[in-house]
Amino acid sequence: MSLLDIFLLAIALSVDAAVVSFSYGLVLRKQRLKSAILLALATGLGQFVMPVVGWLGTNSVSAYISHFDHWISFLVFVLLGLNVINEALHPKEENLSGKKLSWKVLFALGLATSIDACAAGVTLYFINISILAASGIIGITTFICSLGAFYLSRTLTRIPTQKIEILSGVVLILLGFKVLYEHLAY
Repeated sequence: MSLLDIFLLAIALSVDAAVVSFSYGLVLRKQRLKSAILLALATGLGQFVMPVVGWLGTNSVSAYISHFDHWISFLVFVLLGLNVINEALHPKEENLSGKKLSWKVLFALGLATSIDACAAGVTLYFINISILAASGIIGITTFICSLGAFYLSRTLTRIPTQKIEILSGVVLILLGFKVLYEHLAY
């Protein structure tokens, strides 16, 4: 998996965090800089930690599944992509008015927006790359995307988030096919 592939994965994984930050940017009026940084830190940290968690969990069972690990990676990426597309096509209505960015809310947002990253950590184990480097790229990318989305919310109130989410799902599916192709081609 190349650096470009990891960056594309990071962009795809950061879409949920960016959408959440964009939404909060629309409704939070006070302490905007503090709120933006806290949201970006919570989601970026979640996206950094969760691939490591997935990678470590896979490390403990890798000897039992090494013969079909490429199929697991393929399925994880495809299922993640399909899930992202499904969520984009069937959005859940969320009411953020009245929500405050308490530590509990920030923790929940960091966790909720990074569940997919945990599954990606499983795939990263089988690709045999440095998990800390990949997680760092994913976390930093999420931080930047989240921060940017928070501030863009005031200027771009009609951003087509559904199309962006669908595109990120397609990217995840294509990464799955790339993993499978690279394994079967060698």
